[in-house]
Amino acid sequence: QVQLVESGGGSVQAGGSLRLSCAASGYTSSDYCMGWFRQAPGKEREGVALIYNGYFSTYYVDSVKGRFTISQDNAKNTLYLQMNSLKPEDTAMYYCAAGHTYCSSSYRPPVADFGYWGQGTQVTVSS
Repeated sequence: QVQLVESGGGSVQAGGSLRLSCAASGYTSSDYCMGWFRQAPGKEREGVALIYNGYFSTYYVDSVKGRFTISQDNAKNTLYLQMNSLKPEDTAMYYCAAGHTYCSSSYRPPVADFGYWGQGTQVTVSS
């Protein structure tokens, strides 16, 4: 059974940094897209940063390019999201997700393609 467990959320002031972690277990697919989604109150869930097969290619939504970095430590089965220069508009619940789907620097699959989700971790950025 696939399990994704996030950690690392919290409250910071604008301009600060946080690193989210997602410990994955039970995932055996050789072709997968993993990544981070976020959902703010009253808004749809959006893919923020994705990585294909652990290292091949990465996707970032325009609003976080140059500030967020996704990475994966395959030895530890852990996915990370380093978030720098945080803005109040980054405030949301952040979710780790995985799916048997393709993603690339120019292609973000729909949310429905991701069948496995963590419980979420809250990120709050104050001005």
